[in-house]
Amino acid sequence: MSVWAIGDLQGCYDVTQRLLEKIRFDPAVDKLWFCGDLVNRGGQSLETLRLVHSLRESSVVVLGNHDLSLLAVGARTEEEQRKVNPDLLRIVLAEDRDELLEWLRLQKLVHVDRELGWMMIHAGLAPKWTTQLAEKHAHEVELQLHGSGYRKLFRNMYGDKPSWSPGLAGYDRSRAIINLFTRMRYCTPRGRIGIEDKGTPGTQEQGLYPWFEVPGRVERDLKIVCGHWSALGLTITQGVHAIDTGAVWGGKLTALQLDTDELRVVQVPGRDVPKPVSTPRPPARRPAGDGEAGNGRPPRQPQGQRRERGPRSQPPRRAAEPAGDNGGSTPTTA
Repeated sequence: MSVWAIGDLQGCYDVTQRLLEKIRFDPAVDKLWFCGDLVNRGGQSLETLRLVHSLRESSVVVLGNHDLSLLAVGARTEEEQRKVNPDLLRIVLAEDRDELLEWLRLQKLVHVDRELGWMMIHAGLAPKWTTQLAEKHAHEVELQLHGSGYRKLFRNMYGDKPSWSPGLAGYDRSRAIINLFTRMRYCTPRGRIGIEDKGTPGTQEQGLYPWFEVPGRVERDLKIVCGHWSALGLTITQGVHAIDTGAVWGGKLTALQLDTDELRVVQVPGRDVPKPVSTPRPPARRPAGDGEAGNGRPPRQPQGQRRERGPRSQPPRRAAEPAGDNGGSTPTTA
């Protein structure tokens, strides 16, 4: 039996199948942890969602921002649904859409296996959240997602504010929790998210830090695996294992084995497309896009990375690009 965490699929069905073949996944004995963002941009979102749904007895999924966007689209009127991009439109018009979307809505924001010693999230945790607090706050939102009032949650989850505070209530509280779990890359020590900062460490605004390197953050008792931040590449630091390696942008799709003392990584090439070209930051701030929950818009085509503005914090260690599976304690690629 093996337990594998897999980074953001983003509708890359063919790539996902190649990775499952490479790790020799056997649904009868193995387990998969999907780090969220199953859909959007890859052109095969319907096929990808059907695949993960078919593996539901041998996998766990946490929701990413693109998954929440799909669920919000699915709750809109038919006229509104037809305005979204073709990749998501194929899902909401599919014959099995109700079964797929109902299953997706019942997934979690956080998955924890304390016996295994791992927590899985999509994006990040607030600086002062222990793993226990993270589970508690995730459960608050999951109760709304899984209950009869989920449509109202979808109507109120969009927006970049407020920043997290324990005193928040109502949909402000739910929105802040969702943004932390599904949209965060950088934040301040007080937990304000740098929504527009998406590049590698050193490109962010002053006062922002990678969420896993914020000064004064709490110590956490579990190793963490996450996705969402493709610009980082494969990054292992501070007990955090970031495995979104940009398969949808022509990078790689990554699997990390969780049930071994060795740090074993398996990768396959992503889509055969050019990576985004860097573009200057616009002069005025504007709502985040890219189909993220929180932006109040249907998914749109991604923009390039923001321009560099000088280092603001020490970058995390990048996991080495290994030559082969040598069975040692360093990251290996099978």
